[in-house]
Amino acid sequence: MPPATTTDAGPRSSPAWALTVVAASTLLTMGVWFSATAVVPRLEVAWGLGSGGAAALTIAVQVGFVLGAVGSAVLGLADALPGRALMAAGALGAAACTAGLLLADGLALAVPLRLLTGVCLALFYPVALKEVSAWFLRGRGVALGLMIGALTLGSALPHLVGGLAGGGTGAAGPDWRVVVGVTSALAVAGGLLLAAVRGEGPHAVARGPVSLGAGFRALARRDVLLADLGYVGHMWELYAMWAGVGAFLLALPQVAARPDAAAYAGVLASACIGVGALGCLLGGVLGDRWGRPRAALLSLVCSGGAALVLAASYPVAPLGVVVGLCAFWGFWVIADSAQFSAMVTESVPPGSVGGALSVQLALGYATTTLTLWLVPALVDAVSWRLALVVLALGPAVGAAAMVAAERGRGSAQPSAATAAS
Repeated sequence: MPPATTTDAGPRSSPAWALTVVAASTLLTMGVWFSATAVVPRLEVAWGLGSGGAAALTIAVQVGFVLGAVGSAVLGLADALPGRALMAAGALGAAACTAGLLLADGLALAVPLRLLTGVCLALFYPVALKEVSAWFLRGRGVALGLMIGALTLGSALPHLVGGLAGGGTGAAGPDWRVVVGVTSALAVAGGLLLAAVRGEGPHAVARGPVSLGAGFRALARRDVLLADLGYVGHMWELYAMWAGVGAFLLALPQVAARPDAAAYAGVLASACIGVGALGCLLGGVLGDRWGRPRAALLSLVCSGGAALVLAASYPVAPLGVVVGLCAFWGFWVIADSAQFSAMVTESVPPGSVGGALSVQLALGYATTTLTLWLVPALVDAVSWRLALVVLALGPAVGAAAMVAAERGRGSAQPSAATAAS
């Protein structure tokens, strides 16, 4: 059944057009998330960073995103302000903060700018998911999967830009500034692109103020608790993989020996992250057909298994095998992302959805700060093998939660309306 028509007529107010524009805006804007992380080898030389300083550049974005998301929820900004206007402000703010890195010569300015970038992105991405949900009822799982696919491609974008910009191993030349400048400009374009949509989605629902208290109380519900445990396990692995896959590939002897090692590793990392966009689409389809826990379980087993196989084969496996395993990992590591939030929306009363999702978001992104710090520390102190095994612990916990959730479902199946939520 097609979605109801909007109050505005014309192709610029159709669900397909809205999804296309918002997804394109997301792809362009979210590139700033990893704009500094993608050029860490160059910044380590230019700014004299150690592994702790390099990790701080990514962790600051995560912390800023948590603070921004929770603050936005408490203030009810997504309900008080027009959604696309708030997204545009977030995109332009993130672009300005990222461009400010061009004036930095070390962590003293860079870390606060990265923190503010995360705050701005919290005004963009959660609202983008809400905007798309307002245009779709049936098929919402696939639509949200496409949105998270756009996030995935955006996360891969800085690696691709860095690879195309060129530069040798650890090059401290202009390459890092090119990545920062290009991703900032693309985020500006992403913010301005939102003006191409007209009207509001036919399924937009006015909600009351978000209650984090109600969100925490929702953890008493078994399905919500299991969904959040699954999400935490998923996030334990996800951002550490995205942030670290370029450095992992660069550490391979077959790559490190190349004169263009940094650029080559950047292109490979971009492909290994970007293929996750297809995983998001498949995850959405499977979630709508199989149910959320079963689809998430498949993703967690595949992604955690890939990390363990990489640990066992590092660093002796042929380069083609390692890249193939990283691409397989990148495909499945993000495929389950939308299912955990959908599980929450199907398990709490409508008045508690905003708070419950805010709590899930805060728990997940807070978890990422641990592995973003821990993985570089383990690599420096021991090896990539141990770091990969530690990353696989998250999917193991998440998979156990999804097995329990699947058993709890019994023979009950979500209705067509809730399955698409």
